[in-house]
Amino acid sequence: MKFLLFIFVGGVHLLSLNSGKAIYGNGNRQRTFQEIKEEIACYGDVAKAIINLAVYGKAQNRSYERLALLVDTVGPRPSGSKNLEKAIQIMHQNLQEDGLENVHLEPVKIPHWERGEESAVMLEPREHKMAILGLGSSIGTPPEGITAEVLVVTSFDELQRRAPEARGKIVVYNQPYSNYSRTVQYRVQGAVEAAKVGALASLIRSVASFSIYSPHTGIQEYQDGVPKIPTACITVEDAEMMSRMASRGNRIVIHLKMGARNYPDADSFNTVAEIIGSKYPEQVVLVSGHLDSWDVGQGAMDDGGGAFISWEALSLIKDLGHLTMKEKKLPSGGWRLFKNRACRIIWSLSCIKDVRTRKSWLRPKRTLRLVLWTAEEQGGIGAFQYYQLHKANISNYSLVMESDLGTFLPSGLQFTGSEKARAIMEEIMNLLRPINITQVFEAGEGTDINFWIQAGVPGASLLDDLYKYFSFHHSHGDTMTVMDPKQMNVAAAVWAVVSYVVADMEEMLPRS
Repeated sequence: MKFLLFIFVGGVHLLSLNSGKAIYGNGNRQRTFQEIKEEIACYGDVAKAIINLAVYGKAQNRSYERLALLVDTVGPRPSGSKNLEKAIQIMHQNLQEDGLENVHLEPVKIPHWERGEESAVMLEPREHKMAILGLGSSIGTPPEGITAEVLVVTSFDELQRRAPEARGKIVVYNQPYSNYSRTVQYRVQGAVEAAKVGALASLIRSVASFSIYSPHTGIQEYQDGVPKIPTACITVEDAEMMSRMASRGNRIVIHLKMGARNYPDADSFNTVAEIIGSKYPEQVVLVSGHLDSWDVGQGAMDDGGGAFISWEALSLIKDLGHLTMKEKKLPSGGWRLFKNRACRIIWSLSCIKDVRTRKSWLRPKRTLRLVLWTAEEQGGIGAFQYYQLHKANISNYSLVMESDLGTFLPSGLQFTGSEKARAIMEEIMNLLRPINITQVFEAGEGTDINFWIQAGVPGASLLDDLYKYFSFHHSHGDTMTVMDPKQMNVAAAVWAVVSYVVADMEEMLPRS
């Protein structure tokens, strides 16, 4: 049911914004940036209401408690596992019970890899049982394992220089950690580069910003035409120790045993829920995180937190629909004639009453779509299949958002898009001044939204403490103990404000 509000001011009628036409002047006239700024400024009260509900109100700690219940109940959720499918079914039920709309599962095929039993024991120059984690998609060793001498290198360049020494050995990479994007290439490509020079296996120093003898797993990739060799990650401490031993001229011998196996692709789902737009329901602002994890820890940080603040964003917006009409402020429109005074006009257009349930929602003009991806850890497999299914409607996507870098206290928003879109996002982030999170950084890409960004859709990611994030990333330490409910509250508030305002503005974000 649509509502019309007629206000007579200074001899000019304000018509319903649902007409989609300009309030004043030619309806086809392109708005100036100043007019867009004034429109965004009108969302100040809505942003404060979201912040108050998420950080100080009845919804505080809700995303944390929801996440804790899932990961304590299900545990880690690797691609192809029964745990992942159980988590998907639980989330499907949770989203329905939360009262969100169009809750459904979209079928996908995903990889299924299991690590099996694994061990690595240094035999020379002394006996030492090492902590390892096999890397995703790695093959296993023969049942008896592999016993071989070690070659320690610090880079691919050094491996090439010492290629004649590598044949028949286990290559150990002790690459220094600079940042994740630079260092992760050793985890992803280490086995291939070692196999090219005749190595029997590769062990990679964990890609971690900090270590307390903690191996960190992750995906690795084989290459057509290159022999597949077993590969695993080892701790920072063991990699550095073997590097010191090698520098002294010690002969290092390791016995490696891995029971890893790759199985046929498994059936799975992306999990979807929406708040359907009131004016442009075919247009979409997508908020997302991935539900799968590695098979160690609980997958609480990577990416349970991101998935659950994305759910929380929709929950907050739905919950705010129970505000009274008098509490609703004009979120958009009226900017040409009234400028800042427009923000004081009582307006109920964004509140759509459901006659059947007698509920009122703070409903944006565009559809807010939550997607909980599957098989992100294997390279965005579920997200790619979603893209293939929905890319025909790419012109209707205003913004794609992914939270997959932790839900600690946010530093701001990472964004990729046109200069005009960036300027708009900077104005939207100014609405978050009450919690002092206003910065817009570069590089909004994420594994699950890159397909859209590469096709020209603006993209955004949440940025926070990456040093802490990569200390626990893909390790046994990724548990609820890492999570902070108050920080999750703030992250959810940022996510909800940004997604709602972009979804409710009169126009989509401009593209390049």
